[in-house]
Amino acid sequence: MRLLSGAVLRATMRHRCRYFSVAQNNWNARKGLVLGVYESEREDDSLHLTESAAGVDRVLSGKLTELLKISGPGLKKGKSRIFYGLHEDFPCIAVVGLGRNSLGVCGTEYWDTCKENIRAAIAGGCRVLQNHVLTHIEVDGCNDSQSAAEGAVLGLFTYDDLKTKKKTRVTTQLHGSGCVSGWEKGVLYGEGQNLARYLMEAPANHVTPSVFADTITNRLAPYADHVTVHKRSQEWIEEQQMGAFLSVSKGSEEPPVFLELHYNGCPDNTQCPLLLVGKGITFDSGGISLKPPSGMDAMRADMGGAATVCSAIVTAAALNLPINIIGLAPLCENMPSGKANKPGDVVTAKNGKTIQVDNTDAEGRLILADALCYAHSFNPRAIVNAATLTGAMDVALGSAATGVFTNSDWLWEQLHKASVVTGDRVWRMPLFQHYTRQVTDCQLADLNNVGKYSRSGGACTAAAFLREFVTAPHWAHLDIAGVMTNKDEVPYLKKGMSGRPTRTLVEFAAGMANKA
Repeated sequence: MRLLSGAVLRATMRHRCRYFSVAQNNWNARKGLVLGVYESEREDDSLHLTESAAGVDRVLSGKLTELLKISGPGLKKGKSRIFYGLHEDFPCIAVVGLGRNSLGVCGTEYWDTCKENIRAAIAGGCRVLQNHVLTHIEVDGCNDSQSAAEGAVLGLFTYDDLKTKKKTRVTTQLHGSGCVSGWEKGVLYGEGQNLARYLMEAPANHVTPSVFADTITNRLAPYADHVTVHKRSQEWIEEQQMGAFLSVSKGSEEPPVFLELHYNGCPDNTQCPLLLVGKGITFDSGGISLKPPSGMDAMRADMGGAATVCSAIVTAAALNLPINIIGLAPLCENMPSGKANKPGDVVTAKNGKTIQVDNTDAEGRLILADALCYAHSFNPRAIVNAATLTGAMDVALGSAATGVFTNSDWLWEQLHKASVVTGDRVWRMPLFQHYTRQVTDCQLADLNNVGKYSRSGGACTAAAFLREFVTAPHWAHLDIAGVMTNKDEVPYLKKGMSGRPTRTLVEFAAGMANKA
């Protein structure tokens, strides 16, 4: 295995550090406190403190409540106020609005509104205190320590490895007597998504296929007793007759890697494993069908499927989930060169089907085709693949939800249930024969890598193409192109690569473990 470069190894190790822990450390640093307050259920400005906030208020002889009342109208959802010098242990206290306490799962939004409000409020409060150059923050569990921890961890993430001036590094811990196990779980969920964000945000020359594989291997090293990593070479890929995958990779000077992860959470269990497959294009220029230059830099994150899948497995290992998971990530670049695919070329996939490549910018489905064929060799319980596959998905759903195409009502229910809990939503899309006919009606080969009506239903024809390489009764394709980046849509994520839907994949795996 090629060793990580010194710079990448140091960055990897730094991001392995737990900046968010329950342990009380760094006591000599400047400390802050984030507390929550609920809106009144009535149409007035009265406030309802959380249990932790009420405890602090008692210590302060009601001073916190008094200042909240005189400092302005009732604190609305997502808003915050900063108070200085109130508490001898905390120079700054941020009080954040949590909205109404009576809200739960919303039948129109398809998420738990209380959980989302907590994530957003805690993230906002932690950022405000970080901007005050505080290095340690205690966080109110807000009666849902997991959501509070997720908000803190996700809200404080910044990719600044390559900048001279860096953001203040902040440690956080649960304040008071909230649920410690829930906090620890939320920390791991948030760190898992942040790992995906880190991989997606890093420049393509810093995260090549080989470096990606080494980074994940490094992150799984603490769990070596129940995790096996195979970093498959180009020679192995050729032996497996993965002609579709190889056809994409040959345009680049970077050699392809097929990363294979085996997490054995219940090694004595004979139950079939859960298969997670992620598209790993570490940079997508479009190949000969070259993309426009505007926005092409974002294509460093075209391996978002691999990043979220691998990060979910790292998180499953950290949580010690009682389930067996196999992760597959075909990794390569899609670059133009004299060896690259040309429009009209025909390649042969692992299952023997021939593919006419009319658009070299529709390369993700080619590498996934071979990975899906290989996935069936493990007799999986279910197969879920994730990919930043089509711009058409972004057009269809935007950043609101991941599009899910599946041949299994049962599998859809498990994914949807998980997404309601995490707030990182999924939405079911059609997998009609109507779309299959558009990719099988091909002049030169068994399949065309684009639909015959060009852009019409592009996300659906891409899913129909992938279905031609699936025989498993429980398979789902997650098109995550629309949720790849965050501008300001998700308030607890900063602008940049989102790492979505890592937490939903983790929650899904946890649910599957409970059904074992």
